Amino acid sequence: MILAVDVSNTCTTLGCVERHSGEIRFTAQLASDRRRTADEYAILLHNLFVLHQTDPHEMEGCILSSVVPSLTPLVRQALERITGKKVMVVGAGVKTGLNILIDNPAQLGSDMVAMAVAALALYPKPVLIFDLSTATTLSVLDAKGGYLGGMIMPGPSLGMEALSQSAAQLPHISFEPPRRLIATNTVECMKSGYIYGTAAMLDGVIARIEEKLGEKASVVATGSQASDIVRFCKRKMVFEPNLRLIGLRLIYNRNTEAENRDKNKIERA
Repeated sequence: MILAVDVSNTCTTLGCVERHSGEIRFTAQLASDRRRTADEYAILLHNLFVLHQTDPHEMEGCILSSVVPSLTPLVRQALERITGKKVMVVGAGVKTGLNILIDNPAQLGSDMVAMAVAALALYPKPVLIFDLSTATTLSVLDAKGGYLGGMIMPGPSLGMEALSQSAAQLPHISFEPPRRLIATNTVECMKSGYIYGTAAMLDGVIARIEEKLGEKASVVATGSQASDIVRFCKRKMVFEPNLRLIGLRLIYNRNTEAENRDKNKIERA
């Protein structure tokens, strides 16, 4: 059993995952707060293990992906403190098996690497991955499994928050499905725009990307806001909330198995 942790700009997600079967024992989230210390993160993480009645020392190992550089060392220290295990951080020197074809492969976030690794293992190629969180990102994987590139757009809630802040007569709203497509009051109009506008954008982007690729693609959506949107899209897509954690497990296994092979070669020599 391993601990997979993903640090994003908004929240930090952790999953206790069976290394070989891929079964997820539990998942939990806490806010990604740059003001916290490593000790505070250790306390919060330990409390999450207590909540889920799991001993952190049962972990075989830990793997961490992070897009918040200032939090990476703090969370790593916290994880090592509560588990007693060295943490594998996705980045330079970590084998992913992903063929990254963008201009500067080092610019690709470790979270997007993990999602791409998972998607290639789970779905027929080519694959389009939408992550609907603070930002909405698209990753495009071609028929050979190469990471071609993608798009970055404002996330649905970020767009609505900006709208409320910039337009004096538009209120802050709860993010939930509207009662109808053609709304008849301000709040419902905003909800309709949030849901159907985002869904239509995804449908349109998929159609254009598939036209460019010249073939149909598998489409998977993840992220904190994906569940609200996917069922309103006309294009069939799969909602997989744990895509990052699945990818982190696969990366962990790839590297530990490679490490074991290297050790065996040295011992035989």
